[in-house]
Amino acid sequence: MLGICRGRRKFLAASLTVLCIPAITWLYLFAGSFEDGKPVSLSPLESQPHSPRYAAAGQRERESLEVRVREVEEENRALRRQLSLAQGRAPAHRRGNHNKTYSMEEGTGDSENLRAGIVAGNSSECGQQPVVEKCETIHVAIVCAGYNASRDVVTLVKSVLFHRRNPLHFHLIADSIAEQILATLFQTWMVPAVRVDFYNADELKSEVSWIPNKHYSGIYGLMKLVLTKTLPANLERVIVLDTDITFATDIAELWAVFHKFKGQQVLGLVENQSDWYLGNLWKNHRPWPALGRGYNTGVILLLLDKLRKMKWEQMWRLTAERELMGMLSTSLADQDIFNAVIKQNPFLVYQLPCFWNVQLSDHTRSEQCYRDVSDLKLQKQLSELDEDDLCYEFRRERFTVHRTHLYFLHYEYEPASDNTDVTLVAQLSMDRLQMLEAICKHWEGPISLALYLSDAEAQQFLRYAQGSEVLMSRHNVAYHIVYKEGQFYPVNLLRNVAMKHVGTPYMFLSDIDFLPMYGLYEYLRKSVIQLDLASTKKAMIVPAFETLRYRLSFPKSKAELLSMLDMGTLFTFRYHVWTKGHAPTNFAKWRTATTPYRVEWEADFEPYVVVRRDCPEYDRRFVGFGWNKVAHIMELDAQEYEFIVLPNAYMIHMPHAPSFDITKFRSNKQYRICLKTLKEEFQQDMSRRYGFAALKYLTAENNS
Repeated sequence: MLGICRGRRKFLAASLTVLCIPAITWLYLFAGSFEDGKPVSLSPLESQPHSPRYAAAGQRERESLEVRVREVEEENRALRRQLSLAQGRAPAHRRGNHNKTYSMEEGTGDSENLRAGIVAGNSSECGQQPVVEKCETIHVAIVCAGYNASRDVVTLVKSVLFHRRNPLHFHLIADSIAEQILATLFQTWMVPAVRVDFYNADELKSEVSWIPNKHYSGIYGLMKLVLTKTLPANLERVIVLDTDITFATDIAELWAVFHKFKGQQVLGLVENQSDWYLGNLWKNHRPWPALGRGYNTGVILLLLDKLRKMKWEQMWRLTAERELMGMLSTSLADQDIFNAVIKQNPFLVYQLPCFWNVQLSDHTRSEQCYRDVSDLKLQKQLSELDEDDLCYEFRRERFTVHRTHLYFLHYEYEPASDNTDVTLVAQLSMDRLQMLEAICKHWEGPISLALYLSDAEAQQFLRYAQGSEVLMSRHNVAYHIVYKEGQFYPVNLLRNVAMKHVGTPYMFLSDIDFLPMYGLYEYLRKSVIQLDLASTKKAMIVPAFETLRYRLSFPKSKAELLSMLDMGTLFTFRYHVWTKGHAPTNFAKWRTATTPYRVEWEADFEPYVVVRRDCPEYDRRFVGFGWNKVAHIMELDAQEYEFIVLPNAYMIHMPHAPSFDITKFRSNKQYRICLKTLKEEFQQDMSRRYGFAALKYLTAENNS
């Protein structure tokens, strides 16, 4: 962007060159026509008062000088032509939501071509000047509260980022939920030249809570009225947007409209596209006062410095107090009050073309209006990797930052007051979505899920969830979307995201393809007290079983499960393919156990455990298939966790098609070699962190 900023300096330099070169050339020629104070003719026809040799040399010099003079004059003419073209050309820019264009000349407003619906081409000639300087920051304010609004903000911001070329500064007036979600999203998005500031919406409630409001947005729908007080005092102008806006062009084109404000114009608004303020939508419909059809406040340009000088706060408060004496409450929140102020002071408004805010709600007549950046820190980390390393792609995944949208759906849960509450933690991709309803039926407690989805899959998931009575009836399930990036499934990153946002003291670290036994949630809470997990380092093991049948009559008790084991309907998990993973659980002892029993760590042990929320995270170097849970259990052992098997707990793995990553593991030799390399490096890291005690992991690996 600095290059664009220098554009003006280059333009000025070229102008000075055009003006100065002829003068310099003339002075040079004039000075050169004198020798010892006597005029010297430049004409080759005139003789010189010297020897013939000198005359010949002088003639050659004069001829060379004449050629240079002609070249300079030709360059000057070319520069003049370019400057004339650049200054005389009127740029056309694509505008609004349906690609119409109009002149950017100061104060022209809508052109006749635009009103007639004529679409012009967008000129891209090199002489065209940008609407807004590329280094100029565009400020955008958004009021956002809750889970649903946060999801809408993501769509809005993505549409702005898709088209923008300027630095952006988002001012988000948000409640605690929206701030947590959006702060994480922007942090993991790592978009360059974007700054985000949050302003506590709860602290502003007292400013507008006195206004009765029937609008569905509630008190947050009134907060745009107090932006002059809320936003920094040195901020002169801002674009204010509703969360349901989507941009189809560069927001800089809207920012440029500020230059068209004249006189006392301080508000840029689009005329309302419904008959709401005309009062003829239904019988006895009585709207707030408005100028004609009124104005819609979904998109507002605010000249904050002028509004403050006009004492905007007093202006809208006095108007609201006066109108509320007769209207009793607002129907459209801040929009009613903005329109009442404009009714009394029409000079405040600059009317924006309608395509800047096409309104698609009921009763509107909108049909009349129809890249390579990266984080420097990440680049430094990647530059330290050897691109010739056969395992480079595996190592690279560890540093990949994924866009993360926390609480994609509404979440509401208060942990039990007895400090025994347990959250089930799992991760999944689109192909395991069918497990969600079944898990919700088996586990009534809170759940934290990380879903690895593309943008399109996130929308499919949204439709799936909203169409499910089971999922919509559960408000204690937190869905965190981690957007796809890279070629491997980041299994441990997903687990860490789900773990990080657990709100209960304990976590049940499970996988999405397991169904917990009925009543496991309450059983685990009792076991937390029995085994004193609050003050000891223990990992409670829930024994894992599996079935090869897609239709299973789920066992309702341990006795029924043992019977199914004996009949061959169930098996201990991975008995046929990976016995070592769960053998230390000691299933033979579990069959007859009535009290919890301790087991020792062994190589490749990977049970499903219940631990305190402060347990170590999963190691991110392990992606796709292999050693992701094994490494975590190894670190729990290194931190001296005791492994305690619960005698009356169980979970059952349900059959499904093999994942893409396990297929790669089985078919790709290099995949297996890289996994072995990563294992060895992890064990070396363990030795450095835990010293002599960690040597047993190397020994166990060599003996296994």
